[in-house]
Amino acid sequence: MGYAQLVIGPAGSGKSTYCSSLHEHCTAIGRSINIVNLDPAAEHFDYPVAMDIRELVSLEDVMEELGLGPNGGLLYCMEHLEDNLDEWLTEELDNYTDDDYLVFDCPGQIELFSHVPVLRNFVEHLQRKNFKVCVVYLLDSQFITDVTKFISGCMASLSAMIQLELPHVNILSKMDLAPRKKDIENFLYPEPQVLLSELNQRMAPQFAKLNKSLIELVDDYSMVSFLPLDLRKSSSMSYVLAQIDTCIQFGEDADVKVKEFDQEEDD
Repeated sequence: MGYAQLVIGPAGSGKSTYCSSLHEHCTAIGRSINIVNLDPAAEHFDYPVAMDIRELVSLEDVMEELGLGPNGGLLYCMEHLEDNLDEWLTEELDNYTDDDYLVFDCPGQIELFSHVPVLRNFVEHLQRKNFKVCVVYLLDSQFITDVTKFISGCMASLSAMIQLELPHVNILSKMDLAPRKKDIENFLYPEPQVLLSELNQRMAPQFAKLNKSLIELVDDYSMVSFLPLDLRKSSSMSYVLAQIDTCIQFGEDADVKVKEFDQEEDD
């Protein structure tokens, strides 16, 4: 049984920084993980790349040869990956043992995890290869400045959850850079009625029914539970990693090590 994180989120939400910090954290505690680059436009990495989609296809080559723009070129690259799951990806996965832990650093185009089925098919391929997968959805904490933006972030995350149908951990990234942490903390475990009241104050009266439905949807799907991630604190990364490990049951099959003691001889 293998284990995997699928790190997704809007562009600029800190996915690559999260992967780099996670690798540093795991190295410090003596734990082995492998970071996989799934962004065909990536150029620089702060972590060792175990697998790289650019060995299969690169955005620069696609844009030059097909005359596509950045977004169209990226979608073409991901569809090319989808067409090569049984060949390229399978061959790469064969280099890892059953107990290996992979972290997939994904592109930030939101349509990849909300509209098109590329990542869903990618995940299903991993599951057929006996991997347990957890989605790690990152949302920039600096984006959460009022209730309307919070609800917008929740809807995007919920869209990914419905599309991928996997265990899902939501993270508020860049907490170490947020200027007004106290305001953000109010959205970590907010009361639905408080959210509704604030939303109604910001929106016109004709949106009251829509606001009520949105808050009920967020509350029903427990989408108000975001984990804050402050990269300055090792304990913050440890807590986030523990929640993810629980979702994919990492380590539950490990043998319990019992220290043996020599029995004292009777006098």
